[in-house]
Amino acid sequence: MRIVYGVVGEGMGHATRSKVVCEHLIERGHQVKIVVSGRAHSLLAKSFDDVVEIRGLTIRYVDNRMDQSGTLARNVLAAPAMLAANVSAYFGKVARFDAQAVISDFDSFAYLFARRHGLPILSIDNQQIISRCRLGKFAKQGAKVDYQMTKAFVRAKLPGCDHYIVTTFFEPSVRKRFRSNTTLVPPILRDPIVEAKRRARPGPHVLVYQTSTSDTSLLDQLERVHEREFVVYGLRKSGRRANCTLKEFSEKGFVEDLATARAVVCNGGLSLIGEALYLGKPVFSVPVRNQYEQILNARYLEHLGYGLEAPRVDADLLRLFLRETPKYAATLAKHEQDGNRRLYKIVDRVLDRFARASTKPRVPKPVRSSAARS
Repeated sequence: MRIVYGVVGEGMGHATRSKVVCEHLIERGHQVKIVVSGRAHSLLAKSFDDVVEIRGLTIRYVDNRMDQSGTLARNVLAAPAMLAANVSAYFGKVARFDAQAVISDFDSFAYLFARRHGLPILSIDNQQIISRCRLGKFAKQGAKVDYQMTKAFVRAKLPGCDHYIVTTFFEPSVRKRFRSNTTLVPPILRDPIVEAKRRARPGPHVLVYQTSTSDTSLLDQLERVHEREFVVYGLRKSGRRANCTLKEFSEKGFVEDLATARAVVCNGGLSLIGEALYLGKPVFSVPVRNQYEQILNARYLEHLGYGLEAPRVDADLLRLFLRETPKYAATLAKHEQDGNRRLYKIVDRVLDRFARASTKPRVPKPVRSSAARS
């Protein structure tokens, strides 16, 4: 099949996960045209020949908090240029591809393209769990406003897809009305992570990944836990400071440091949490404030006994977590995931269904204004 694959560009997790799926699709003989925005474009363009750059929304972070007003202002100002660039990409590079199906990793461009041309749509992302599943009360306590706002946004983002594959390390029940076209699968894993499973072991250091370079208190708190060694990624610098080794990102080095870490300190993004759990690493999770998807992941992480949720990196709380890592590791030993096998099985099954139905004429579906605005 000829497939348009849309990838939202905010955050690199979507790009790394989509890369895995696109590689599988190409191995299965599909033709894939990727449309992607932001930093994710440069990553995917290095691995695939047919990658179209579009303009997408961005999120502004300040001190490990999502700046809601700043994010809104930035995107409103960028909207006219973004629309013009995307219209150009649509007519110049995507419409002539003659796609037969669309896959969207939370990307509106590909979704709207599918709607406009009456194409079947497969959604693959982790955000849909907020809209399509019944979450535990503990996951919403004290965050009901963020939960309701995020749920409304997710529901409006990609409504009416033919099937939804939701990636997750926890499995709440799917709401009854969504069960016929919603499948939960384990987090998507990069090949180097799957290969690292055989050599994973608890080493002497703790791996730290920080996405917000404006959080100036991180290293101060880590230094206070002087009895431990920390390997820190994400600050975009290298060097040594007390008990902290700062490293610029490289995939090979990061995977090796993750495989040999005693534990992981990170935000609440699914990609690293999923990789850490697969390799048996307890996680100290500090979700970005006001970003409910990260809050949700951190709370289920603690609920399942895989680690600890924390409002900030605090030396005393981190020291307590590290003393408890044997307990978390014992619980994690029961966590099972067979690489990406279940994901691939479901993707192939859905696309086979799309192919069988491709001989039947499809009527272009109306586009909801809420989806277009998001």
